[in-house]
Amino acid sequence: MGTFSSAAKNTMLDALTVTHASLHSSDPGGTGADELSGGSPAYARLAPTFNAAASSSRALNANLAFDVPAGSTVAYVGYWNGATWLGSDPVTNESFTGQGTYTVLASGTTLSLSDS
Repeated sequence: MGTFSSAAKNTMLDALTVTHASLHSSDPGGTGADELSGGSPAYARLAPTFNAAASSSRALNANLAFDVPAGSTVAYVGYWNGATWLGSDPVTNESFTGQGTYTVLASGTTLSLSDS
């Protein structure tokens, strides 16, 4: 397999439309399974904004603060285009005994492409 230039990777990343981010209690696999639900205020997917791609990566523009229901564990952040599942990233597990907030930080959250 060949290698793509950074310009080609940037073009591919900029074409990727991520409309929502989600939280998952375990590996969501290829379908977006195990998404959190419930709580008061209720858990909901959030609409992320990503910067334009540069150097084969595309950074999250602003933090995402999710409401998390009591008794939940956050293990993955998922990405969607409408109802279409795109993929996920594992995070350090965080368990919530009471209702809380989980923040996905813009610093360090990127979509990227690399050659294998």
